[in-house]
Amino acid sequence: MQTRVARLKRLCRQFSSLAGLAAVLCNTAAPTLAFAQAEIAHAPIEVSHGRDTATRTPIKHVIVIIGENRTFDHVFATYKPRHQGDKVLNLLSRHIVNEDGTPGPNYGLSLQYEAQDTDVYRMNPFKAPYSVLPPALTGGPATPAVCQAAGVTTGTSCVNPTTLALAKSVENGLPDDYYQYLLTGGTGQAGKVPDTRVSYAGHDATHLPPGPYQLTNANYPYDAYAASPVHRFFQMWQQLDCDAAAVDRANGFGCLNDLFPWVEVSVGAGSNGKGQPGGFNNTTTGEGSTSMGFFNMLQGDAPYLKELADSFTLADNYHQGAQGGTGANHFVLGYADLLWFSDGKGSPLVPPNNPVDPKNPGTPPNGVSALSEIENPNPQPGTNNYYIEDGYGGGSGSPTAVAPHANYGGGSYVNCADPAQPGVSAVLTYLNALPNPVPSRCDAGHYYLLNNYNPGYFGDGSNAYTDTDSNNYVYTIPPTKVRHVGDALNDKKISWAYYGDQWNLYVNDKYQLNPADAYCNICNWAQFSTSIMTDPAQRAAHLKDTTDLYAALQSGNLPAVSYVKPSGLVDGHPASSKLNLYEGFVKKIVDLAKANPQLRNDTAIFVTFDEGGGYWDSGYVQPVDFFGDGTRVPMIVVSKYSQGGHVAHSYTDHASIVKFIEANWGLAPLTNRSRDNLPNPLTDGNPYIPVNAPAIGDMMDMFNFDR
Repeated sequence: MQTRVARLKRLCRQFSSLAGLAAVLCNTAAPTLAFAQAEIAHAPIEVSHGRDTATRTPIKHVIVIIGENRTFDHVFATYKPRHQGDKVLNLLSRHIVNEDGTPGPNYGLSLQYEAQDTDVYRMNPFKAPYSVLPPALTGGPATPAVCQAAGVTTGTSCVNPTTLALAKSVENGLPDDYYQYLLTGGTGQAGKVPDTRVSYAGHDATHLPPGPYQLTNANYPYDAYAASPVHRFFQMWQQLDCDAAAVDRANGFGCLNDLFPWVEVSVGAGSNGKGQPGGFNNTTTGEGSTSMGFFNMLQGDAPYLKELADSFTLADNYHQGAQGGTGANHFVLGYADLLWFSDGKGSPLVPPNNPVDPKNPGTPPNGVSALSEIENPNPQPGTNNYYIEDGYGGGSGSPTAVAPHANYGGGSYVNCADPAQPGVSAVLTYLNALPNPVPSRCDAGHYYLLNNYNPGYFGDGSNAYTDTDSNNYVYTIPPTKVRHVGDALNDKKISWAYYGDQWNLYVNDKYQLNPADAYCNICNWAQFSTSIMTDPAQRAAHLKDTTDLYAALQSGNLPAVSYVKPSGLVDGHPASSKLNLYEGFVKKIVDLAKANPQLRNDTAIFVTFDEGGGYWDSGYVQPVDFFGDGTRVPMIVVSKYSQGGHVAHSYTDHASIVKFIEANWGLAPLTNRSRDNLPNPLTDGNPYIPVNAPAIGDMMDMFNFDR
């Protein structure tokens, strides 16, 4: 999520005073939930929406809330199920850590390795165990961004009536008692240095044992900004260390999950075609062993998510749908598939793939362009795993940029049907060597977008890919005609909406020049789609701000299906946000639904995260195709029919939400290749591993419709 981090930095730079920000903006205490019994003050307004109520189950409304970048073990490492007979797969249950977070008797199961990969990209290179982890480094603001916008440039917090008013003016998605957290939790340190707050099992940030470590302690509160691990496609495959020879009942599909810190320190977020910096070491990428940090719910961390898990149904086998970051995983949420580079009219093309001079990357060797958008994860000569071409793109991002500051790099596309393409053969070899080989689902000649590029349309429906305004962003995918869940709902006249926090601000700020604009454009899967974005009526009907969601929850005029995305301030993304801010965002929506009697009785709220963000996780990972799956992420279903504190174990991923919508409203799979065609999982002994792989569930077992 590099683009959103950059916008938050602009907020701090451009508005050095409260008055300046106000001028622009003018033109964990969580009560016990009683979702089914809450008192109400007024009755809702009933509105008919075609086939909205013609459902297989009592669920008439689905709300999907998507946070950012946390794995299951990162959040639920020490969670204990409410009922003694229930089980959960986490660090505590596997005895990797004890209840107080210290290393447990099976800590060795989490052992991390360093590796050597100097010639060609490997998913399981030669490795040796770490004796000590690379240093745990700082990340996030020394002083919170909203404090800096108010003119407070030092200190770790700035809570007072004036700054609270500012916080409420830049973000409306929190309960009143959560706004203080926008003004607290600064690191108080320089960035990318050993974190003086870290202390685990008697060790400081530079002497940590070679496994997971608890983040929080007396000097490192839960309410604190932290560093963000790498979360890109080839890096995530490599971190998992998947080897078909390691497949057995204990390891599942042979993914050993033991190269997380090594990938962080060897390549990080990618090279963009630049040469490896001189003096490269374990701190150069700025990540160190960030991936191994976890929270401790038994010591008070993540209290609201714990309360939801205790009260409703938690899934401990729900996965990010693709390796990589936000963009790819939001595609799976909306398309149950990945998007690809095209002519904007539905025909595949080869993306720009120009040479980059590693010594002078902003000076195009051919004098025209150094955009190199095809990934090449092979190591640069003379390096250990420093990819040749991979990254978010260098230069200003403007289409008018020229040498020596021209745009360069930006590798994010892969033709995965061609094993001769860099990096592709390693993944295909693993998939084909499995006891039950897994098809890649890669169509010939298609270059799939595996990481974060801007959508092909601006909020006003204009074409973002062809726009040559100097303020535009060159790392943009062309418009797509791939069918998505919104198309399927439209065909059956079932109402739906995508609620993007700060959409109303963004739609009139298409280049996102307003530093207060933290809307996530790459998260809105509908914004990539020609069928929605070129039709003003479709945009008006389906693309809305979260202010519209809050009004709909109060009135009862809620669509059958709602996707909800918080802004970059409150989405929980490490470094740019905090987990407690996402908890507050979720709590506001749950409380509003709880207060409406009709919605309380027929609504299911799916609370999840787009991806694990590169944090380590001990769970099983099932390969369902070339693109993933990735690590587990939290998933809680809040509903009258999911009460009781149950833990569900069936294998699911982001496409499972699409499968639930289809099963509930009687819809067919989106396309003949989308993941919603996969069968529901069957198990034999181990409830976490499908014996009919690849298989993903439809999430119906998260509910008890007999209550």
